[in-house]
Amino acid sequence: MQFRLFPFAIPLVLGLAACAAEYSKSEAPDQLRVDGAESRRELAFAAGSAYLPPGEIRKINQWVLGGSIRPADRVQIAAAGPPSLAERRAAAISSELLRYGIVATTLLADIVPANRAIVSIGRYAVTLPECPNWSQSLNYEFTNALTSNYGCANASNLGLMVASPADLVSGRPFAGIDGMPAASAVQRYLTDKVKQPPAPTASPFAAGGGGGDAGGATGGAGATAAQ
Repeated sequence: MQFRLFPFAIPLVLGLAACAAEYSKSEAPDQLRVDGAESRRELAFAAGSAYLPPGEIRKINQWVLGGSIRPADRVQIAAAGPPSLAERRAAAISSELLRYGIVATTLLADIVPANRAIVSIGRYAVTLPECPNWSQSLNYEFTNALTSNYGCANASNLGLMVASPADLVSGRPFAGIDGMPAASAVQRYLTDKVKQPPAPTASPFAAGGGGGDAGGATGGAGATAAQ
């Protein structure tokens, strides 16, 4: 009787192993989804001047206080004029934004209206993977492969901790170091004037199907940050 049972036992074991081997990590993705939207604002300068008029400074203040620009956004500035003038105009705008801890980069662009500057604001939102993920059955695991929950916590922690979700889409070009935001934070700490967190708003982080408060899609929309 033992010799008769043996041929049936082998197909059964192989069948169970085949079922386990068919499972793929694609069935339990542990990657972050990053969606983005871009908006643009325009500022005006006097002809040949890099001085930012008071009215334009008020515009910047209103953008920041109204939430149109946030420190986590990717902000880029393109100004019209000869290279030296365009650089000084962009620096004037960057200086105003730095007062709010917003670091902007300068772009060289040919298509900018005369005596104008374009402020491009890229806002990104992170969608976290569904964690924990135990969709894979561990009752019959013969492949010694990674489980469905492997890497899920790391991906979620990264999505929650990243200061600028745009960095998950692409890195920022090095444009020198501006120590003003860091120095200002240290100074506030030493003088016991630490800024309180802003009032709760729609979170840029979502678990599952949400995409945060990002609007229309841009080149960074729907990008997946591989872990």
